Amino acid sequence: MTEYRAHFDAEIAFANGGDLRTTGFRLDLPSNEVTEAEIAELLVRHLGLALVASVKLSNLAVVEEPHRGSRGVDVAGEGDGGRSAGAARGRLVDLSHTISAGLVTYPGLPAPAITPFLTREASRERYAPGTEFAMDVISMIGNTGTYLDSPFHRYAEGGDLASLSLDTLAGVPAEVFRLADASERGIPAEVFFDRDLAGSAVLLHTGWSRHFGRPEYANGSPFLTEAGARHLADAGVAIVGIDALNIDDTESGGERPAHSILLDAGVHVVEHLTGLEQVPPRGARFTAVPPRVEGFGTFPVRAFAELPIASAD
Repeated sequence: MTEYRAHFDAEIAFANGGDLRTTGFRLDLPSNEVTEAEIAELLVRHLGLALVASVKLSNLAVVEEPHRGSRGVDVAGEGDGGRSAGAARGRLVDLSHTISAGLVTYPGLPAPAITPFLTREASRERYAPGTEFAMDVISMIGNTGTYLDSPFHRYAEGGDLASLSLDTLAGVPAEVFRLADASERGIPAEVFFDRDLAGSAVLLHTGWSRHFGRPEYANGSPFLTEAGARHLADAGVAIVGIDALNIDDTESGGERPAHSILLDAGVHVVEHLTGLEQVPPRGARFTAVPPRVEGFGTFPVRAFAELPIASAD
């Protein structure tokens, strides 16, 4: 494969004062079609410079020449325009339902309403020609779409959304349990006996999300039993998520043992997940971060899983 390098002189000025000059510098290129601006960026990345204000190149020539290992360009000559690949990342899988006006997440709770505050047409009167914006207002209950429950949702003295540590919300090791073919609605503690779950996000894949948005979603939904919730709380899990109507059995009256046990132990609850069939039983990392709202217990999240590299294809 043909490889290319750039030969040039450079003047680099820094935002906090000072400059750097070089003559006859040589730099590996990902191809012979990069622009001068891209070569300047490659130079800054290769030298590891900070607070650069400007880069001026002169006497620039692109020549066919074997690479020498410049940072930011791979050895095969097919780099990414100067952006170092860095640490590889697995495929991201979206586990959230889309929120739209009129969406019914939980029967009996209000659907979100989305209304314009400033339309694009009206905004044209406020901005320069060719510049326009849309500003909208969304009114919704926190229990909309895929959402996270904090302890404050259940307990007046529990931690609210603003108090939650990102360490317990982002990049949490995921343990997925396949329960779509379970013979009983209630998920017992025994299901979890074969794994060490401390610090993990336990994701209950029941397959019930296939009914989301339809009347049948509200009837016969799987749930976590009281014993199951107790086991997970005692195991020290960080999050319990389910792709169903509720973590509790909503057809057994007003008791909510799973919510009560988990949230009392500081375990976050994520309900109405979807797409869990794409996440392996072990090895992925789960993220579900709500906004930092004080005095609020439940809010929608963009839940997703980062798959391990071996499972990314």
